[in-house]
Amino acid sequence: MATWGQLEASDAAMAAGGRALLYQVGPVGLAFLGTVRKDGVARLHPVCPLLTDDRMYVFVIPSMKRNDLLRDGRYSLHSFPTPNNEDAFGATGTASVVEDAQTRDRLAAQFAAERGGKLAPSDDDVLFELSIDSCFLTRTTGHGDLHPVHQHWRV
Repeated sequence: MATWGQLEASDAAMAAGGRALLYQVGPVGLAFLGTVRKDGVARLHPVCPLLTDDRMYVFVIPSMKRNDLLRDGRYSLHSFPTPNNEDAFGATGTASVVEDAQTRDRLAAQFAAERGGKLAPSDDDVLFELSIDSCFLTRTTGHGDLHPVHQHWRV
């Protein structure tokens, strides 16, 4: 598994494209998070990923998605659709609980700051670090006749 910083060091253009797509609506990251239910079926949830210079995180409220990640840390993350549904970023890997209180406090402050100080994670929310196994970036080019260009990255 790799960190966001290792992705940036390995493929800076892919990491920059991913960051731009995850934060495309402004200072708040938005994505869909896929988890694995007990019966093995996929479950999909909207989340607000947090990117630092070297890591990718997500706060998860008390929910079935949190239970999924605590039981089976595998995840799939996908950026929200772009206005013309042409570009996309996604990552797969493993989510692990962040136990360090200083890291949690720092990221809770970042989360609140990205939302203008109006919303902060509650004490019941669990902070997960999302380690990366693989990711993709799709960019669409052309006029009229669109041509998607797919890039893939693996650890």
